[in-house]
Amino acid sequence: MYQALWKGFRFGALLQAAVGPVCLFIFQTAASSGFLAGEAAVLGVTLADSLYIAAAILGIGTLIEQRPSAKNIFKYLGAAVIVLFGASSILSACGINIIPGFGMPGRGNADSAFLKALFLTLSSPLTIVFWAGIFSAKAANDGMKGRDLFNFGLGAILSTIVFMSIAAIAGTLTGNFLPSSVVVVLNIAVGLALIFIGIKTAFRN
Repeated sequence: MYQALWKGFRFGALLQAAVGPVCLFIFQTAASSGFLAGEAAVLGVTLADSLYIAAAILGIGTLIEQRPSAKNIFKYLGAAVIVLFGASSILSACGINIIPGFGMPGRGNADSAFLKALFLTLSSPLTIVFWAGIFSAKAANDGMKGRDLFNFGLGAILSTIVFMSIAAIAGTLTGNFLPSSVVVVLNIAVGLALIFIGIKTAFRN
């Protein structure tokens, strides 16, 4: 049990080393709105990852993999959502909200942060295909079955909680020490980074 859990945690830590749009969003949320909002965003990410890992274990990823047209739809949809969140971040820094109910959360507004993180993470359904491949490899190469696969996935989820919480702490410390004008610039910079990642996702083979 613990061996599979540890392997999952280490694999999840490796994934977290590559800073992506979700990590940037959590850092930005904590810097702008405080630690509570940042941790609410972490919970949203964790829930979405848990759903995707469960779907991969159940074999849904294999069905998507067999339908190239579905993969393309999911890819472009996910890219569009990431670009939309990036644009929202830039405009909300200027006081303009283009996503009703999902503007940059006010300090301590955990509900908004949770929902934004949940939808941002769910914007990449092909994550199911990725996890399906990982679990297939673990079953074939490492002989993992049922409970071991579950524990491996649980370890990966725990890794998400730990490392995304670190991003939230870093964002909180940054927000506490930086003047509000610099935080606004930070929001714009993160928004531009999200737009770049979204465009890159759309054109990635």
